[in-house]
Amino acid sequence: MAFVDLPAGSGFHSRKEPFATECLNPYVLRNDFPILSSSVHGKKLVYLDNAATSQKPRIVIDSLNRFYRETNANVHRGVHYLSEKATFAYESARQKVQRFLNASSEREIIFVRGATEGINLVAQSFGRDRIGENDEIIVSQLEHHSNIVPWQLLARQTGARLRVIPMNRQGELQLDGFESLLNSRTKIVAVTQVSNALGSITPVKEIIRLSHERGVPVLLDGAQAAPHMPVDLQELDCDFYVASGHKLFGPTGIGILYGKAELLEEMAPYQGGGEMIRRVSFEETTFLDIPHKFEAGTPDIAGAIGLGNALDYLTTLGMQRIAEYENQLLLYAEQAISQVSGVQIVGTASEKAGIISFVMDSAHPHDIATILDREGIAVRAGHHCSMPVMTFLGLPATTRMSLAFYNTREEIDTLIEGINKVKKVFE
Repeated sequence: MAFVDLPAGSGFHSRKEPFATECLNPYVLRNDFPILSSSVHGKKLVYLDNAATSQKPRIVIDSLNRFYRETNANVHRGVHYLSEKATFAYESARQKVQRFLNASSEREIIFVRGATEGINLVAQSFGRDRIGENDEIIVSQLEHHSNIVPWQLLARQTGARLRVIPMNRQGELQLDGFESLLNSRTKIVAVTQVSNALGSITPVKEIIRLSHERGVPVLLDGAQAAPHMPVDLQELDCDFYVASGHKLFGPTGIGILYGKAELLEEMAPYQGGGEMIRRVSFEETTFLDIPHKFEAGTPDIAGAIGLGNALDYLTTLGMQRIAEYENQLLLYAEQAISQVSGVQIVGTASEKAGIISFVMDSAHPHDIATILDREGIAVRAGHHCSMPVMTFLGLPATTRMSLAFYNTREEIDTLIEGINKVKKVFE
């Protein structure tokens, strides 16, 4: 464990504070993110809304500018210099995703608009051909709407039934309840790896094992996991995996769908158009091999390149080091928030990522977020696109703070000061 000198007046208890891993110093890394030096309402920005979207390092921002300034051309369609250069950069980004997630092959990586589109692709391309009347689809009570609504639509189209893995009051999925749901009618299991509302880390390895014992494929929603912890798809052995570029410190409008090659090869295209065809006539159309048969039309070329640069940046830092540092910061934040009277943390799973939802006795979450914003602190208030979670907990909304590796304990101290100001306003 390394010790890092901290600036005077940082709000820390010691001038030398232990960090989880050698050389991961948020005060240095923050210099890579231009927006973090900005001010909001005359206050230094404290950005604690990383579960909604992360900020972008300069290497990503510059790569977007550089592509449009020097390389802009369509991919796969031209033999001229710019097209070949753009195609190489685009396909290199696919290879970077494959290495980052340790997929078996770059052929298993499909670029989509985000995790949401990836789930919809699997539901409509994989699900519609394999799921019929009275079949069952299993999701969990912790899911984001993006991993509920596509399966509801599929169930409505096919006559299938949606089943739900129960959770407890701490925000933990109940494996015994899951196992009791599995049966011969189960056709797919779709679960989050990390809850966006509560931060709960779900037991995905056991879910995959139990599902595969019965021949049931598993989709993991990794939108909140991939940016904050190591992901090894070959070790996990899930059948599908989705992630969002904008949460991975990359651009908006780009995302990742991983699928095992043998499944993708059997699946029909999700959309039709240019880029994904081999031959078209009015009588018949044949399609390209994977992954290109799922990438109809001109893709987000710059977005894919920017995402590749974001993954290079994360790889340089080391995902294990990021996970360890964020876990230390999470523990510090939970302890600090729990010591404020009248504030209750919502979601106390034994395994959590860097997300804390909380409520206050005296103030509504939207009022809390509004007052914190006046202090320069960005948090999220609402149901966090997880209304079933809120319904189960009997809450209309929570205030949510979510961490990244560029956040500091000093920022947590500022948050606590802001919460105390909220108390003064409403008590």
